[in-house]
Amino acid sequence: MGKKYLVLTELFLPTKGGTAVWFSEVYPRLGGKDIHIVTAAVPGSEAVDVTHPNSIHRLNLARVPWLKPESLLMYLRLLGCSLRLAATRRFDAIHAGRALPEGFVAWLVARITGHRVLIYAHGEELTTWGRGAKYKTMRFALRSADMVIANSEFTRDQLSAMGVRRERIALIHPGVDIDRFRPGLPFADLRSQLGMKPNERLILSVGRLQRRKGFDTVIQCVGRLRTSGQPVRYALIGIGEQREELVRLVRSLGLDEAVHFLGHVPPDELPRWYNACDVFVMPNREVDGDNEGFGMVFIEAAACEKPAIAGTAGGTGSAVLDDVTGYRVNGNDVAAVCARMNELLTNKPKALTLGQRGLERVRAEFAWERVAEKTAALIVQSASERPPCSTR
Repeated sequence: MGKKYLVLTELFLPTKGGTAVWFSEVYPRLGGKDIHIVTAAVPGSEAVDVTHPNSIHRLNLARVPWLKPESLLMYLRLLGCSLRLAATRRFDAIHAGRALPEGFVAWLVARITGHRVLIYAHGEELTTWGRGAKYKTMRFALRSADMVIANSEFTRDQLSAMGVRRERIALIHPGVDIDRFRPGLPFADLRSQLGMKPNERLILSVGRLQRRKGFDTVIQCVGRLRTSGQPVRYALIGIGEQREELVRLVRSLGLDEAVHFLGHVPPDELPRWYNACDVFVMPNREVDGDNEGFGMVFIEAAACEKPAIAGTAGGTGSAVLDDVTGYRVNGNDVAAVCARMNELLTNKPKALTLGQRGLERVRAEFAWERVAEKTAALIVQSASERPPCSTR
C-alpha cells in the first residue's frame, strides 16, 4: 500500500491491551519504514522495535505527580517529537491512537503542518471522563478530526452524541490473528495443570480484573452450577485491581478448588487456553459510566470456535451476535447469566452451532488483513472528500 503516516499512540507493544495489538497488526500491513510510530518507552520495547516493519520512536511519557497538570511534560515531549518528524518528513496524514493525549497533539501538529488527522475512539474513554476540562478537550479533538474510527456501533453512537459529525465517523471493528487463534490446538496439558477430571467442564474468562468485566458474577454462577451438580471449573486469565476482592468471594463460597487465577499467561499459551475451555464468559456491565467498548477477547474466543457469553452493556453487541455466535445477558443479573452458562454447558449441539458461526464470522470479517484493507480504503476516501483538519 506504501502510504506514509505519522502515528501517535501511547499504547503499543509490548504493552498489553487491544489498542497496542491493533496498531501493531494494522500498520505493518499499511506500509513499512515510511510509517513512523511515536509511542511510550516501556520495558522490553527494544526487542519489539528491532524487528518491527515500521519506524518506532520511543519517548518517556510518564506523568509527573508534582506538575499541574501531571501530563504536561508528556504532552510537550509528544508534541516536540511529532513536530520534528512532521517537519523533516513527508506524511500523508497523522493518526492518533486516542483523542487524549494523542489526538489533541495530532491536531496541534496538523494546524502547523497542514496534515489531515484521523483519531481512533474505543468507547470507554467517551463515557468515563466526566464533563470537565478533560472531556471538553477530548470532544474538541474528536470534532476537529478529519476522520474518527469507531470500534463499535456503541462507540459510533457515543461520538455522534458528542457532536462529532456522522459523516466523519467510520466503523471499523478490531481484528484477530486467525493463524494464531484457531481451533484444533492441543490443550490436554493445560486442563491437567488445573487437576481437571475427564468429566469436568471449563469456563474461561480473559481480561483485566475490574468490576465492569463481571467476573464476580461468573464466580457466583460457578458456585450455583456446582451446587446443582454441574462438574464445572473456572479459569480466569488477567491481573487487575479487583483480584483480592474476587479471591475473597471465591473463599467465601468455598470454591478454592474450582476457581483458578492464572494471572498473565505466555502469549503462545493463550490460544490454547481458549481451545481448552467449553464456554467463554465475560458478562460485562456498566460501572459509573465505564463500559466495554468492544471486547477483542470475544472474537479471540470465536476464532477458536468457542461460544461466548457477553453482557448487554457497551459495545459487545458488535463482537457477540446474540443467539448467533453466543449470548448477551444483563451482567448484573446473576440468574440470567447462570441460565445461559448452564444452557451452553448442557446443550452441546447448541454450543457447537454458536461456536461454528462465530468462527465463520471471524474468518470473514475480523482477520487483521481485512481490518487493514478497510482502514486503507477509509484513508483513501477521507483524503478525497475534504481539506485537512477543518474544525467543524
